[in-house]
Amino acid sequence: MTELVRCRWCGTDPLYRQYHDAEWGVPCRDDTKLFEFLILEGAQAGLSWITILRRRDNYRRAFAQFDVDQVAKFTTDDVSRLMLDSGIIRNRLKIESAISNARLVKDIQREFGSFSDYIWSYVDHVPIISQWSDEKDIPTTTLISDRISRDMKKRGFRFFGSTICYAYMQAMGMVNDHQKDCFNYPTLRSK
Repeated sequence: MTELVRCRWCGTDPLYRQYHDAEWGVPCRDDTKLFEFLILEGAQAGLSWITILRRRDNYRRAFAQFDVDQVAKFTTDDVSRLMLDSGIIRNRLKIESAISNARLVKDIQREFGSFSDYIWSYVDHVPIISQWSDEKDIPTTTLISDRISRDMKKRGFRFFGSTICYAYMQAMGMVNDHQKDCFNYPTLRSK
């Protein structure tokens, strides 16, 4: 049996491969999952993504299954509780930003109808399909991630600079950066 060709960044780790095969680059318009990845991408800042993937279930438990309404109501007692939770990254600034970002997501939902409508408007609600042959050519930021990050920072979001924003766009399928030889590249998948 022939081994599937994947983007090289996912290596051979089964968890990384599963994430690559089933989630990364798949368009997501669900506000709960979009919020989940907002928290996870912020937690990842300065760390490897596999570190966060391995703790994802712990994050689900710690952050109320990523229910934005519940997380927005977290208090200083919740911050203290989370600081003692060895299953997540115990960085006070990241924990506090996840809570304040939840409140800001709710503001965006009120303004735009959903967080999805807001974030996807930056790509006219259609995924950008890249044409990369080599992973070293894939950018870490783009003009669009710069614009989104700048607007979100203006709204008060933290841990969402342009690099994190672009990783978020890739994860949520706003941009499909699967390499052209990857089985998940859009034209190969449709065959």
